[in-house]
Amino acid sequence: MATLGSNIEAGVVGSEGYKASSHQFALVALTSLFFMWGFITCLNDILIPHLKGVFDLNYAQAMLVQFCFFGAYFLISLPAGWLVSKLGYQRGIVVGLSVAVVGCLLFIPAERLQVYGLFLFALFVLASGITVLQVSANPYVTALGSERTAASRLTMTQAFNSLGTTIAPFFGAFLILSVAGVAGEHITAAERASAVELPYLILAAALAALAVTFALLKLPRIESHAEAGVGDLAAFGKALAHRHLFLGALAIFLYVGAEVSIGSFLVNFLSEDSIAGITEQQAAFYVSLYWGGAMVGRFIGAVVMRYLPAGKVLASCSLGACVLLAITIAGSGSVAMWAVLAIGLCNSVMFPTIFSLALARLGGLTSQGSGILCLAIVGGALVPVLQGVLADQIGIQLAFVLPVLCYLYILFYGVRGHRVRES
Repeated sequence: MATLGSNIEAGVVGSEGYKASSHQFALVALTSLFFMWGFITCLNDILIPHLKGVFDLNYAQAMLVQFCFFGAYFLISLPAGWLVSKLGYQRGIVVGLSVAVVGCLLFIPAERLQVYGLFLFALFVLASGITVLQVSANPYVTALGSERTAASRLTMTQAFNSLGTTIAPFFGAFLILSVAGVAGEHITAAERASAVELPYLILAAALAALAVTFALLKLPRIESHAEAGVGDLAAFGKALAHRHLFLGALAIFLYVGAEVSIGSFLVNFLSEDSIAGITEQQAAFYVSLYWGGAMVGRFIGAVVMRYLPAGKVLASCSLGACVLLAITIAGSGSVAMWAVLAIGLCNSVMFPTIFSLALARLGGLTSQGSGILCLAIVGGALVPVLQGVLADQIGIQLAFVLPVLCYLYILFYGVRGHRVRES
C-alpha cells in the first residue's frame, strides 16, 4: 500500500509541487477554523445550564443540546464527505462555514418564539456546518506534510481549537449567564432566553467573514485523497477492513463522548454545595481551566510526539484521566474540583492522536477514513445523554463513572489497538 507521503507528492498540483512555505501558509489559515469550531462547541457547556434553567429541564433533557449538536456528525458526515470529494477541501470549508452561519441566525427565531425544540434545531444546523469543516480540514492538515509528523501537525492545529474552547466560557459567562446574575430572581424566562441572541449574532458575523476569506484564498490543492468517492460504500468497506481504523473510530466515539460529558456537567457539578458551592456564572470561568488544560497540553504534545511514540503518549494520558476521575468521584470540595478540571490536560492530545493513528497508511482511502472518524464523533451526542440519565438516577458525582469506562478503552487503543496490521 502506498504511503500517505508518497501520495501527497503526486497529488499536489504545480510544476514541482507546492513548497513548504505554501503548506505553512495553509496551516496558518486552517488554524482559524479549528479555533472557531472549538469556540462554538464549548459554548454548549454554557448553553446547557442556561437553557436548563430557562425551560426547567432535568439533566437528561438538558443533554439533548449535545445530542442534537453531535448527532449532526453522524447524520451529516457521509453527505459531507461526498460533498468534499466533489468540491475539494477548500470549497468544502466555504460551504461548511456558510451552513454554520445559517445555524447561528436560527437562534433569533428560537429565542423570540421561546421553543426549546427550535433551539435544538438551530444547534443541529450549526453543527452540520461544523461537520463539513471537520471532514474538510482534518484530513487537509494530515495531507500538508509527511505521515511521520502528521500527529504532531494535527495536534498543533488542535491546540488552537483548544484556545477557542478556553475563551468560549468567558464569552458565554459574560453575555449569557451574567444576565440572570445581574437581574437576580426577578428575571423572566423570556429575558433569560434572549441572552443568547447577541452571542450567536456575533458568531454569525465572524463565520461569514471566514467564509469570504477562504473563498478568496489560494491554498495548496490536494488530490491524492479523492481517488475514490467518499460516498462510495465499497470504499468505506475497504477502509473499515483496516483494524486500526475500526478500533480508532470506537476510540473517537468514546473520547468525544467522555470529553463532552465532563465539560457539559462542569457548571452544575461545581455549583454543588459539596464541591465548590459557587454560582453558575462563577463556575463558567472554571470551565475555561478545563479546556485551557487541553490547550496547554496540545502545544506541549505537538513537541513531545516528535520524540515519543504517539501510542504511548495516548495511553499515558488516558491512564491519568482514569485516576483523576476516580478522585473526582470519591473526593469532595477543592480536591474533587481540581481533579475534574485537570482532566482537560489529559484530554489534550487524545483526539488528534487517535485521528492520525487511525488514518495511518490508508493512502487513497484517507477521505473514507476521515468520514468514518467524523461519524464516530456522534459519541458526543450519546454519552452525555447516558450520563444525564445516570445523574438523574444516582447523582451527578457518581455519574462520572461512565467517562472512566471510556478512557479505559482509549488506554487499550494506545497500547495495542492502534497497531497497523500488514495485509
